[in-house]
Amino acid sequence: MGGKRSPWSIVGMIVGVLVILVWCLLPVAWIISVSFKPENPVGNPGFLPETWTWDNYDSVIHNVDFRRALYNSFGISIIATVLSVGLATVCAYAIARLDFWGKRAVLSLALAIAMFPVVSLIGPLFELWTTLNLYNTWPGLIIPYMSFTLPLAIWTLSAFFREIPWEMEQAAQVDGATSWQAFRKVIVPLAAPGVFTASILVFFFAWNDFIFGISLTSSTNARPVPAQLAFFVGPDQFNPAVATISAASVIVTIPIIIIVLLFQRRIVAGLTSGAVKG
Repeated sequence: MGGKRSPWSIVGMIVGVLVILVWCLLPVAWIISVSFKPENPVGNPGFLPETWTWDNYDSVIHNVDFRRALYNSFGISIIATVLSVGLATVCAYAIARLDFWGKRAVLSLALAIAMFPVVSLIGPLFELWTTLNLYNTWPGLIIPYMSFTLPLAIWTLSAFFREIPWEMEQAAQVDGATSWQAFRKVIVPLAAPGVFTASILVFFFAWNDFIFGISLTSSTNARPVPAQLAFFVGPDQFNPAVATISAASVIVTIPIIIIVLLFQRRIVAGLTSGAVKG
Protein backbone atom coordinates (compact mmCIF):
# COMPACT_ATOMS: atom_id res chain seq x y z
CA MET A 1 0.00 0.00 0.00
CA GLY A 2 3.14 2.04 0.45
CA GLY A 3 4.77 3.00 -2.79
CA LYS A 4 6.18 6.31 -3.81
CA ARG A 5 3.93 9.20 -4.56
CA SER A 6 4.14 10.67 -8.02
CA PRO A 7 5.61 14.17 -8.37
CA TRP A 8 2.22 15.46 -9.50
CA SER A 9 0.51 14.20 -6.35
CA ILE A 10 3.14 15.92 -4.20
CA VAL A 11 2.75 19.16 -6.15
CA GLY A 12 -1.02 18.90 -5.88
CA MET A 13 -0.82 18.36 -2.13
CA ILE A 14 1.49 21.37 -1.70
CA VAL A 15 -0.76 23.57 -3.81
CA GLY A 16 -3.82 22.41 -1.86
CA VAL A 17 -2.16 23.18 1.47
CA LEU A 18 -1.11 26.63 0.23
CA VAL A 19 -4.63 27.40 -1.00
CA ILE A 20 -6.11 26.39 2.36
CA LEU A 21 -3.55 28.48 4.26
CA VAL A 22 -4.19 31.54 2.11
CA TRP A 23 -7.95 31.07 2.41
CA CYS A 24 -7.77 30.82 6.22
CA LEU A 25 -5.04 33.35 6.97
CA LEU A 26 -5.83 36.11 4.47
CA PRO A 27 -8.60 37.67 6.61
CA VAL A 28 -6.30 37.58 9.63
CA ALA A 29 -3.47 39.20 7.68
CA TRP A 30 -5.87 41.84 6.39
CA ILE A 31 -7.08 42.74 9.90
CA ILE A 32 -3.48 42.99 11.16
CA SER A 33 -2.57 45.19 8.21
CA VAL A 34 -5.56 47.50 8.76
CA SER A 35 -4.68 47.81 12.45
CA PHE A 36 -1.41 49.53 11.50
CA LYS A 37 -3.04 52.02 9.13
CA PRO A 38 -3.77 55.59 10.18
CA GLU A 39 -7.35 56.26 11.19
CA ASN A 40 -8.56 58.97 8.80
CA PRO A 41 -11.67 59.68 6.75
CA VAL A 42 -9.89 59.18 3.42
CA GLY A 43 -8.81 55.65 4.22
CA ASN A 44 -6.02 53.50 2.84
CA PRO A 45 -7.41 50.98 0.33
CA GLY A 46 -4.14 49.09 -0.23
CA PHE A 47 -3.34 45.79 1.47
CA LEU A 48 -0.22 47.12 3.20
CA PRO A 49 -0.27 50.46 5.04
CA GLU A 50 1.38 53.37 3.27
CA THR A 51 2.28 54.73 6.69
CA TRP A 52 2.75 52.31 9.59
CA THR A 53 1.54 53.53 12.97
CA TRP A 54 1.02 52.20 16.49
CA ASP A 55 -1.54 54.90 17.32
CA ASN A 56 -4.48 52.51 17.05
CA TYR A 57 -3.00 50.09 19.56
CA ASP A 58 -2.05 52.95 21.86
CA SER A 59 -5.59 54.34 21.84
CA VAL A 60 -7.09 50.90 22.46
CA ILE A 61 -4.74 50.05 25.32
CA HIS A 62 -5.41 53.39 27.02
CA ASN A 63 -9.17 53.10 26.54
CA VAL A 64 -10.65 52.63 30.02
CA ASP A 65 -13.87 51.05 28.71
CA PHE A 66 -11.91 48.51 26.65
CA ARG A 67 -9.78 47.49 29.63
CA ARG A 68 -12.91 47.08 31.73
CA ALA A 69 -14.50 44.96 29.00
CA LEU A 70 -11.34 42.84 28.83
CA TYR A 71 -11.56 42.29 32.57
CA ASN A 72 -15.23 41.35 32.24
CA SER A 73 -14.51 38.85 29.47
CA PHE A 74 -11.75 37.13 31.43
CA GLY A 75 -13.80 36.93 34.63
CA ILE A 76 -17.07 35.83 33.05
CA SER A 77 -15.42 33.29 30.73
CA ILE A 78 -13.33 31.69 33.49
CA ILE A 79 -16.26 31.43 35.93
CA ALA A 80 -18.57 30.04 33.25
CA THR A 81 -15.91 27.52 32.22
CA VAL A 82 -15.24 26.27 35.76
CA LEU A 83 -18.93 25.92 36.63
CA SER A 84 -19.95 24.38 33.31
CA VAL A 85 -17.12 21.84 33.16
CA GLY A 86 -17.53 20.97 36.84
CA LEU A 87 -21.22 20.19 36.41
CA ALA A 88 -20.63 18.47 33.08
CA THR A 89 -18.01 16.17 34.61
CA VAL A 90 -20.44 14.85 37.20
CA CYS A 91 -23.34 14.59 34.74
CA ALA A 92 -21.26 12.90 32.04
CA TYR A 93 -19.92 10.37 34.56
CA ALA A 94 -23.44 9.48 35.66
CA ILE A 95 -24.61 9.12 32.06
CA ALA A 96 -21.62 6.96 31.11
CA ARG A 97 -21.61 4.71 34.19
CA LEU A 98 -25.21 4.40 35.37
CA ASP A 99 -28.12 2.71 33.69
CA PHE A 100 -31.32 4.63 34.31
CA TRP A 101 -34.56 5.21 32.49
CA GLY A 102 -34.47 8.10 30.02
CA LYS A 103 -30.70 8.27 29.58
CA ARG A 104 -30.99 8.58 25.81
CA ALA A 105 -33.67 11.22 26.23
CA VAL A 106 -31.35 13.25 28.46
CA LEU A 107 -28.57 13.16 25.88
CA SER A 108 -30.97 14.04 23.07
CA LEU A 109 -32.39 16.93 25.09
CA ALA A 110 -28.89 18.19 25.82
CA LEU A 111 -28.02 18.11 22.13
CA ALA A 112 -31.27 19.92 21.26
CA ILE A 113 -30.48 22.68 23.77
CA ALA A 114 -27.00 23.12 22.29
CA MET A 115 -28.51 23.49 18.80
CA PHE A 116 -31.24 25.92 19.88
CA PRO A 117 -30.97 29.32 18.13
CA VAL A 118 -29.54 31.91 20.50
CA VAL A 119 -31.37 34.86 18.93
CA SER A 120 -34.78 33.45 19.82
CA LEU A 121 -33.95 33.61 23.55
CA ILE A 122 -32.78 37.21 23.71
CA GLY A 123 -36.24 38.74 24.10
CA PRO A 124 -37.48 36.43 26.89
CA LEU A 125 -34.12 36.60 28.67
CA PHE A 126 -34.13 40.40 28.54
CA GLU A 127 -37.56 40.54 30.19
CA LEU A 128 -36.69 37.86 32.76
CA TRP A 129 -33.30 39.30 33.65
CA THR A 130 -34.80 42.79 34.06
CA THR A 131 -37.38 41.40 36.47
CA LEU A 132 -34.79 39.41 38.45
CA ASN A 133 -32.24 42.27 38.48
CA LEU A 134 -29.75 40.15 36.54
CA TYR A 135 -29.60 42.50 33.56
CA ASN A 136 -26.16 44.09 33.08
CA THR A 137 -24.51 41.79 35.62
CA TRP A 138 -21.94 38.99 35.46
CA PRO A 139 -24.44 36.28 36.53
CA GLY A 140 -26.74 37.52 33.77
CA LEU A 141 -24.14 36.40 31.22
CA ILE A 142 -22.68 33.41 33.07
CA ILE A 143 -26.04 31.60 33.27
CA PRO A 144 -26.77 31.74 29.50
CA TYR A 145 -23.19 30.73 28.72
CA MET A 146 -23.54 27.71 30.98
CA SER A 147 -26.91 26.81 29.45
CA PHE A 148 -25.43 26.53 25.98
CA THR A 149 -22.01 25.10 26.85
CA LEU A 150 -23.10 22.51 29.42
CA PRO A 151 -24.67 20.15 26.82
CA LEU A 152 -21.56 20.33 24.64
CA ALA A 153 -19.32 19.60 27.62
CA ILE A 154 -21.54 16.68 28.68
CA TRP A 155 -21.37 15.10 25.23
CA THR A 156 -17.59 15.55 25.06
CA LEU A 157 -16.91 14.15 28.53
CA SER A 158 -19.35 11.25 28.35
CA ALA A 159 -17.38 9.87 25.40
CA PHE A 160 -14.21 9.86 27.52
CA PHE A 161 -15.82 8.28 30.55
CA ARG A 162 -17.21 5.46 28.39
CA GLU A 163 -13.66 4.64 27.23
CA ILE A 164 -12.28 4.27 30.78
CA PRO A 165 -12.39 0.62 31.95
CA TRP A 166 -14.89 0.06 34.74
CA GLU A 167 -12.42 -2.33 36.39
CA MET A 168 -10.07 0.52 37.32
CA GLU A 169 -12.69 2.15 39.47
CA GLN A 170 -13.60 -1.19 41.04
CA ALA A 171 -9.92 -1.85 41.81
CA ALA A 172 -9.66 1.49 43.61
CA GLN A 173 -12.73 0.65 45.69
CA VAL A 174 -11.27 -2.76 46.55
CA ASP A 175 -8.17 -0.96 47.84
CA GLY A 176 -10.34 1.01 50.24
CA ALA A 177 -11.30 4.08 48.27
CA THR A 178 -14.84 5.41 48.46
CA SER A 179 -16.88 5.98 45.30
CA TRP A 180 -16.09 9.70 45.44
CA GLN A 181 -12.38 9.09 46.00
CA ALA A 182 -12.25 6.62 43.11
CA PHE A 183 -14.00 9.15 40.89
CA ARG A 184 -11.80 12.07 41.93
CA LYS A 185 -8.41 10.32 42.08
CA VAL A 186 -8.75 7.69 39.36
CA ILE A 187 -11.46 8.51 36.84
CA VAL A 188 -11.03 12.28 36.51
CA PRO A 189 -7.23 12.14 35.97
CA LEU A 190 -7.72 9.49 33.27
CA ALA A 191 -10.32 11.72 31.60
CA ALA A 192 -8.07 14.80 31.85
CA PRO A 193 -7.75 15.22 28.04
CA GLY A 194 -11.52 15.32 27.73
CA VAL A 195 -11.89 17.72 30.65
CA PHE A 196 -9.28 19.99 29.12
CA THR A 197 -10.93 19.89 25.70
CA ALA A 198 -14.34 20.68 27.17
CA SER A 199 -12.82 23.59 29.10
CA ILE A 200 -11.25 25.02 25.95
CA LEU A 201 -14.51 24.76 23.99
CA VAL A 202 -16.53 26.38 26.78
CA PHE A 203 -13.99 29.17 27.24
CA PHE A 204 -13.92 29.91 23.50
CA PHE A 205 -17.71 30.12 23.38
CA ALA A 206 -17.87 32.53 26.32
CA TRP A 207 -14.92 34.61 25.11
CA ASN A 208 -16.25 35.05 21.55
CA ASP A 209 -19.92 35.64 22.38
CA PHE A 210 -21.45 38.81 20.96
CA ILE A 211 -25.23 38.34 20.96
CA PHE A 212 -25.67 37.82 24.71
CA GLY A 213 -23.04 40.44 25.50
CA ILE A 214 -24.64 43.17 23.41
CA SER A 215 -28.24 42.33 24.37
CA LEU A 216 -28.00 41.65 28.11
CA THR A 217 -25.75 44.56 29.10
CA SER A 218 -26.13 48.32 28.99
CA SER A 219 -22.80 49.56 30.33
CA THR A 220 -19.23 48.53 30.95
CA ASN A 221 -20.31 47.10 34.29
CA ALA A 222 -20.59 43.65 32.64
CA ARG A 223 -20.16 44.22 28.90
CA PRO A 224 -17.60 41.78 27.39
CA VAL A 225 -15.01 42.68 24.77
CA PRO A 226 -16.82 41.52 21.58
CA ALA A 227 -19.80 43.71 22.50
CA GLN A 228 -17.58 46.62 23.50
CA LEU A 229 -16.01 46.70 20.03
CA ALA A 230 -19.37 47.79 18.64
CA PHE A 231 -19.08 51.03 20.62
CA PHE A 232 -15.85 52.20 19.00
CA VAL A 233 -16.75 55.30 16.99
CA GLY A 234 -14.92 56.99 14.13
CA PRO A 235 -14.68 60.63 13.02
CA ASP A 236 -18.32 60.55 11.82
CA GLN A 237 -21.12 58.11 11.04
CA PHE A 238 -19.85 57.55 7.50
CA ASN A 239 -16.30 56.68 8.62
CA PRO A 240 -16.30 54.04 11.36
CA ALA A 241 -13.18 53.40 13.41
CA VAL A 242 -12.09 50.45 11.26
CA ALA A 243 -8.39 50.67 12.11
CA THR A 244 -9.06 51.02 15.84
CA ILE A 245 -11.52 48.11 15.82
CA SER A 246 -8.96 46.01 13.92
CA ALA A 247 -6.30 46.80 16.54
CA ALA A 248 -8.71 45.86 19.33
CA SER A 249 -9.60 42.63 17.51
CA VAL A 250 -5.92 41.69 17.28
CA ILE A 251 -5.46 42.33 21.01
CA VAL A 252 -8.55 40.25 21.86
CA THR A 253 -7.31 37.38 19.69
CA ILE A 254 -3.88 37.21 21.35
CA PRO A 255 -5.07 35.27 24.47
CA ILE A 256 -6.75 32.66 22.24
CA ILE A 257 -3.61 32.26 20.14
CA ILE A 258 -1.47 31.85 23.27
CA ILE A 259 -3.82 29.19 24.67
CA VAL A 260 -3.83 27.24 21.40
CA LEU A 261 -0.04 27.40 21.02
CA LEU A 262 0.63 26.37 24.61
CA PHE A 263 -1.87 23.53 24.75
CA GLN A 264 -2.24 22.43 21.13
CA ARG A 265 -1.09 18.88 21.92
CA ARG A 266 -3.65 18.52 24.68
CA ILE A 267 -6.36 19.95 22.47
CA VAL A 268 -5.60 17.50 19.66
CA ALA A 269 -5.36 14.60 22.11
CA GLY A 270 -8.64 15.58 23.70
CA LEU A 271 -10.45 15.87 20.38
CA THR A 272 -9.27 12.48 19.15
CA SER A 273 -8.96 10.24 22.22
CA GLY A 274 -12.66 10.00 22.96
CA ALA A 275 -13.41 8.80 19.43
CA VAL A 276 -10.99 5.85 19.51
CA LYS A 277 -11.86 2.58 21.17
CA GLY A 278 -9.06 0.68 22.71
